[in-house]
Amino acid sequence: MPLCGLLRLAAASLASSAICNHMENGMTDLPHKLIISKRGKRGFELEPEVLNTRSDILDFLRTRRSVVSPEIVPPGPDEAMLARIMEAACRVPDHGKLTPWRFILFRAEDCKRFADFLRRRWQALTEDGKELLERPILVTQQAPLIVTVISRVMDHPKIPHWEQRLSAGAACHNLLLAAQAAGYAAHWRTGWPAYDEEVLRHLGVDTAAGERVAGFIHIGTRRDDAPPLTDRRRPFWQDLAMTYEEVCGATGEDSESLDGDEA
Repeated sequence: MPLCGLLRLAAASLASSAICNHMENGMTDLPHKLIISKRGKRGFELEPEVLNTRSDILDFLRTRRSVVSPEIVPPGPDEAMLARIMEAACRVPDHGKLTPWRFILFRAEDCKRFADFLRRRWQALTEDGKELLERPILVTQQAPLIVTVISRVMDHPKIPHWEQRLSAGAACHNLLLAAQAAGYAAHWRTGWPAYDEEVLRHLGVDTAAGERVAGFIHIGTRRDDAPPLTDRRRPFWQDLAMTYEEVCGATGEDSESLDGDEA
């Protein structure tokens, strides 16, 4: 095995060992530091050495961390790997098999052309007095690959639009996870280009038919000169969960009878 492969295996083994051996206060067994937000919400940040651990699928899901798009540069995945990533993006919950999403792929040259369009649109909007960030243009220009996920909904007697939108979000997430699991840097973006009417028209997004941009997924390689990857505050799941008994009481019923009459 090449030396780089051995080094990756060793790093993955050390990270997995750290995960298995660490336990603190029963909240998470991952190496972390406690974080309290300015509003008093508690959470945690994982230690950098365990981020994006790929030795085990569950460990990877528990340590996944996006790479911000300004740090994503070429190379991106080749066509064979892209096909595998896109297959994973389509394996999401889809009530009724409606496939309420589609994709637009931007390779490197496409990203530059799209960035040129965004710049012209940005200049027109800012001249009209709108304050919009230039960052979406800059990160689009340098990206080796962007997969735009389009959410589309249809009227259905049993499947509300809300569930169809959730399926599109799941496609975005699977796409992000698959790219990272393959060893690439990835970031799910939206920003003003996802909502601007002229941009949507340019991309052929039919808003009248219920189409929306669910996300621009940037995929590539993390810059060599990027600062060390660190985590951001994550919630403890225990702070967000309640048992059925806590919600409805020991009997599983509200204080009033189900038909609304007094007991």
